[in-house]
Amino acid sequence: MKSLFETETQQLILKRIENLNEKTQANWGKMDVAQMLTHCQKPLEVANGTLHLNTKIGFAKKLMFKLFKSAMYNDKPWQKNLGTVREFRITDPQEFASQKNKLIQVINDFSQLKEKTNWPTHPLFGDFTTEQWGKMQYKHLDHHLTQFGA
Repeated sequence: MKSLFETETQQLILKRIENLNEKTQANWGKMDVAQMLTHCQKPLEVANGTLHLNTKIGFAKKLMFKLFKSAMYNDKPWQKNLGTVREFRITDPQEFASQKNKLIQVINDFSQLKEKTNWPTHPLFGDFTTEQWGKMQYKHLDHHLTQFGA
């Protein structure tokens, strides 16, 4: 699995983002391209420590999420139309250019953290290693860029 901490992988993701434009259509899902760009910022902001989620889940759900934790960063692609947490759902109109620029900045900020060891605890899945954070962030971006044919 590729990692967003690999310079070549980071550059490939940024190039794919640059290939998007306001008229890029999704191959599946409900978000338009500007909403997707905003959505993709959220998990990176959680990892960067700039977004704190107050997601409360019970013991049974916490156990279920732990069972699926490795799916966040393994080599198997995510299914289309997976659900997302409420805080990551973007339904309001978004401005394409500003959200594209912000996503690029958030990716660049995250990619500088490859030596970080004190990551925030993910509100649903618990703790991740640096390697797992890098793979998970790549996998999320790859999933949505594929959704928009980039």
